[in-house]
Amino acid sequence: MATMRRALLLLRQNGFLGAPMLSRSRHSNFLGSVSLFSSEHESDTVDLSNEESKRRVFNRLLYRSRQRGFLELDLVLGNWVEENIRSMDEQRIKALVEVLNLENPDLWKWLTGQEQPPEAVNRNPVFNAVHAKVMSNLDSHASASTRAAPGQPWVRGWDDKRGLDGPKYGNQ
Repeated sequence: MATMRRALLLLRQNGFLGAPMLSRSRHSNFLGSVSLFSSEHESDTVDLSNEESKRRVFNRLLYRSRQRGFLELDLVLGNWVEENIRSMDEQRIKALVEVLNLENPDLWKWLTGQEQPPEAVNRNPVFNAVHAKVMSNLDSHASASTRAAPGQPWVRGWDDKRGLDGPKYGNQ
């Protein structure tokens, strides 16, 4: 859904969507099928000019980091944002918004070292800080034998014991 939203916004910005698609009814908060309250607009509207706008930005980002719909990321990002958001300047908050705009499965694989992140993500200071925290927690709370090798997924097949003095078929 987020990818579709980004694509529609890009088309709108480049002038490929006509006026009928962008017309708004008086009861609608949508442009075509793209919500005006989507995360795409947030990166442009980081206003830290007064205490009320700071509070709104902090609350919105804290909510987005805790309510992603991916429990592991809810816990990791929610805790990290709660601990660090008060000390962040406008540039780091924009970097946080970029991290929150990433897709959940990709972000989880990049944070846990299952896959190498793209260079643009790897240069993000907030991503690097969260990644360092996740890897530090993994190193201190999980033995290396229980984790997948770098570049490999954590979830292995149902027959992952095959060939290790286990059954020939299945995982009994």
